[in-house]
Amino acid sequence: MSQTIGIVGLGLIGASLAKSLQKNTEDTILGWDIDENTMRQALTEGTIDASIEDYSALDLLIVALFPKAAVDFIETHISQLKKGCIVMDICGVKKAITSQVAQLCKSHQVEFIGGHPMAGKERWGYQNSNEDLFCRASMILTPIFTDSWALERVQSLCKAIGFERVVFTDPESHDKMIGYTSQLAHILSNAYIKNPLCMNYKGYTGGSFQDLTRVAKLNPVMWSELFLLNRQNLLDDLDVLICALQEYRHAIAEQDEPRLIQLLADGSRVKEALDREE
Repeated sequence: MSQTIGIVGLGLIGASLAKSLQKNTEDTILGWDIDENTMRQALTEGTIDASIEDYSALDLLIVALFPKAAVDFIETHISQLKKGCIVMDICGVKKAITSQVAQLCKSHQVEFIGGHPMAGKERWGYQNSNEDLFCRASMILTPIFTDSWALERVQSLCKAIGFERVVFTDPESHDKMIGYTSQLAHILSNAYIKNPLCMNYKGYTGGSFQDLTRVAKLNPVMWSELFLLNRQNLLDDLDVLICALQEYRHAIAEQDEPRLIQLLADGSRVKEALDREE
């Protein structure tokens, strides 16, 4: 059964979702973006069928905005949605969103699901969107007060557009893990590349430099908001990392070869264990 899906925010993720839905479903895809040029391009290229004019016509509303803007948008438009409409945000933090809108949606008889697609690029914006961005990726869902039928519909849609795995968790667990697996990695990459030697790297790397600096190029406004909304988790992760780095530094400074070998072996064993699980 086809449905009408509205996507608010046609940047990298929002536009990629729209393109993938157009490719893989028979649903009607409506969209809205604050940028007129983006809207014009999305309509011309068929990324969306039309702009969102009537929110009461939507069966599913996907909000692909920065976290604070997503909350504001849902709060502003919730009264325009029909009963039974599904609202899904796809922000990179979940507790800050769900704590403000989950109960609101429930009170309006709207189904709310927090979502976070584990896919992206070092470049952002509509121009970098891709219909195959989510192929073999994971989608994390953090349902709050969500009926089973709505969960099943969203999960089915995720599978249809190429997600290999759908992971269900609570907002707090999501933010704790994402602080480590994503946010900390972006900070490390962004800090590492600031070494003045980086400008002369060519000819001096077999790939490790590129691996560590891949996500150094980022959207500073978006990532700053994500970091601050997940502040305590990220501070805890930074403390663990800084403590570990200090151990390596101390072993090198003291020329403590046995300790250095042990530290390197410990890290290598953890990586080997992770590889065996994949």
